Amino acid sequence: MRVGLVDAGSNTVRLVVTDATGGVPLPVHTAKWKLRLSEQVGADGHFGEEATEQLVEALRKAVEVARGWGAPEPLAFATAVVRNAPDRVAVLRAVARRTGVRLRVLPGEVEAELTFLGVRRWMGWRAGPLAVFDIGGGSFEVAFGRGRMPEFAVALPLGAGRLTDEFLGHDGPPTADELRALRRRARHQLRDATSRIRWEHPHTVVATSRTFQQLARLCGAAPGRNGPFAERILRRGDLRRAIDRLAALPATERAGLPGISAPRARQSLAGAVVGHTAMKLSGVKTLAICPWALREGILLRYLEDGADWWTDIETTHDTNGGGAGLAGGDCDGYGNSQDGGNSGDANGDRDGAAAKTVSLLPLRSTPSTPTA
Repeated sequence: MRVGLVDAGSNTVRLVVTDATGGVPLPVHTAKWKLRLSEQVGADGHFGEEATEQLVEALRKAVEVARGWGAPEPLAFATAVVRNAPDRVAVLRAVARRTGVRLRVLPGEVEAELTFLGVRRWMGWRAGPLAVFDIGGGSFEVAFGRGRMPEFAVALPLGAGRLTDEFLGHDGPPTADELRALRRRARHQLRDATSRIRWEHPHTVVATSRTFQQLARLCGAAPGRNGPFAERILRRGDLRRAIDRLAALPATERAGLPGISAPRARQSLAGAVVGHTAMKLSGVKTLAICPWALREGILLRYLEDGADWWTDIETTHDTNGGGAGLAGGDCDGYGNSQDGGNSGDANGDRDGAAAKTVSLLPLRSTPSTPTA
């Protein structure tokens, strides 16, 4: 069976076409379109016409390529850059109307659960109790579990692109005050999730995402040309020294460092600060880098639980905002009115909107902060 998946992220729209014989999604073709949506949207997160047009055109091309490779109806989802957009309902309806693609926007905690599944399948049961860190452009996900799916999953507004725009909005090296403010935000947002990780004391802690992969390469991990089976480790002490290297350079010069790509050079420092803070607060000294993440988790869940699973998630969470592309009210996807009512706080803070996501799993209550 051939399955296609389209991922509309903060920097790129990616297509992966896989052969799923035996229940393992093995890629046969990949393609990507660099849109840098996080830079195209307005300061308040609105897409507007130009960014929407670019997204529509990229998705149209992705569908054409997928059909050429035998995947006529690819699964399609968008991450935080669309999920947090105040006008996401209009964006999703435009995509559905002009491309025929039903672009899903999953709650952040569901993304964390699916990323955990992808990591669990890659790492295997020998990993034991497993914690997963995943950083994107708009959010940072943390998950923990002992089985196939996590017992705890949370999405936090600590994406590398998001924090770069808020705290490191210029191209020069950051000031000491800017870095302190960034660390303070990271500590505040990570406090409860990292307390849970310390309490659970996982046997294995894993990081996913392109940002963590590039930071690991900067810290001495094997290059990508060595293939996905090369063991890659990120140590906390090495990451702390990498922060100093990144902070000493203007954003435009960071791409000259090992592993740091030009599209992610600007947000690499914020990603390093958040990653180091998460490791320190969790008591984690070493992360294993996993090549499988959200995309593979979605494909695995689709293959293991059947095609109806994709529809069931949408029905349960109304993730497309009252039925984007269909008749429906102007709802923001979490049951909130788009007429200026209660979405986030009274100032329209998107952190508040992100906190309204709902998990597919009943989560155990978080214990008090451990003393040890």
